[in-house]
Amino acid sequence: MYKEKIDSYLDSKREEMLEDLMHLVRINSQKGEAKEGMPFGEGPAKVLAEAEALMKKYGLLTKNYENYVVTGDFSEKEKELDVLAHLDVVPVTDDWTVTKPFEPKIVDGRIYGRGTADDKGPAIAVIYALRAIKELGIPMEKSVRLILGSDEECGSGDLKYYYSIEKEAPCSFTPDADFPLINIEKGRLEANFHASFEKEPVLPGILRFESGDKANVVPQKARFLAAGLEKQAITEAAEKLEKECKVHVSVEAAECTALGDKEENCFMIEVRGQAAHASTPQEGKNALTAALRMITYLPLAPSKGLDALKALEQLMPYEDTCGKTLGIYRQEEKSGATTLCFSILHYEDGALSGTFDARLPIGCTEENTKSVVAEKLSSQGIILEDEPMTMPHCVSGDSDFVKTLLGSYERYTGVKGEPLSTGGGTYVHNLERGVAFGCMTEDVDNHMHGDDEFMVIDTLVMSAKIFADAIIKICN
Repeated sequence: MYKEKIDSYLDSKREEMLEDLMHLVRINSQKGEAKEGMPFGEGPAKVLAEAEALMKKYGLLTKNYENYVVTGDFSEKEKELDVLAHLDVVPVTDDWTVTKPFEPKIVDGRIYGRGTADDKGPAIAVIYALRAIKELGIPMEKSVRLILGSDEECGSGDLKYYYSIEKEAPCSFTPDADFPLINIEKGRLEANFHASFEKEPVLPGILRFESGDKANVVPQKARFLAAGLEKQAITEAAEKLEKECKVHVSVEAAECTALGDKEENCFMIEVRGQAAHASTPQEGKNALTAALRMITYLPLAPSKGLDALKALEQLMPYEDTCGKTLGIYRQEEKSGATTLCFSILHYEDGALSGTFDARLPIGCTEENTKSVVAEKLSSQGIILEDEPMTMPHCVSGDSDFVKTLLGSYERYTGVKGEPLSTGGGTYVHNLERGVAFGCMTEDVDNHMHGDDEFMVIDTLVMSAKIFADAIIKICN
């Protein structure tokens, strides 16, 4: 009924939409040092203020929640829908080629800059959807609230604060994922573990091992210091590993003291693989697990520390990215299978600590997952730290809410929409009735979290139209 009016209005506002997006992208909103009244630093607080000014300008009723989030209500009527987007961004590098991260630039139908895709672009699309409905005078029986956060990339402390004050709406979606719609998100076990041993200065041995710094990334590099070995033995093990795991190994002479005296046969071994997201570990080449495998090839003297390293290699071997050996593999029709990424390991001076990241389908519980891991590690003298497991999230694909959103997607794309599952987590994972809806499309790699991040401008405008259509139907 209102489709032609909305389409025409948003097409006419295309340039304004891009100007508003560029204004937000120019703000470096990476998480910074907390200050009074700025829980996530100056950048996030500044971008919230500018976004609130935009929402006020376009007629929304705004509120700032102590610079954790800002909200914009369509009206004072009963609230039916929350839309959650975030304005904080991930760190940047100096390797951008099209433009600098916080200097947005339009090239060949794309707008480049940090946050254009994740998640300032989608936030602007929602603001313009609400602006269209309001300025066209389209009646709505109930209201919608846009919630703009500032800590999605670093733990979602913003939402924890907000939902300690406010209640979840009857329906919620976040435009921070893929179209057509994600209604199932796997659970997650970010398992931290540790062990300690009496220092055993036996040779030949491993004096130090280090790999990984983020739980949710397949480590691209691993390094370990070996003493008391002939280089020939290391070279043979490296060649075997390269052939089996398709990784690269480099060996350099190093200086070290193992038994109090300078050890001549000391080498730093580096294994290089391929990084990937922890939710898709099969797409990478895990340097950490490859390096542990190489250690098993070396003629090393027995020690408790070596036993622990070998045990970890057996429990989470290079080729197992789904937790079968660890005993936590599970597969479910709609949410898929368990994935496992051994992402961090540090070992030195009789102390070992590490982390693995498991993404868990529906049916995984603390009893059949976390407890199993704890028992397996404990049998090897390794302690699993007692931290909560994030349970899988699912909103029924048969619900009227999901069907309404998919209907709006289909109306504008002409493509049949089916709800999807993801191993990643979104802003609505902990909301009982929350789904992810837009703005990415599977056929485009937006370089999200990478260099030269961009948003296709046509997709941005189409997303605003889809959101407007969905909001009208949900709130009426």
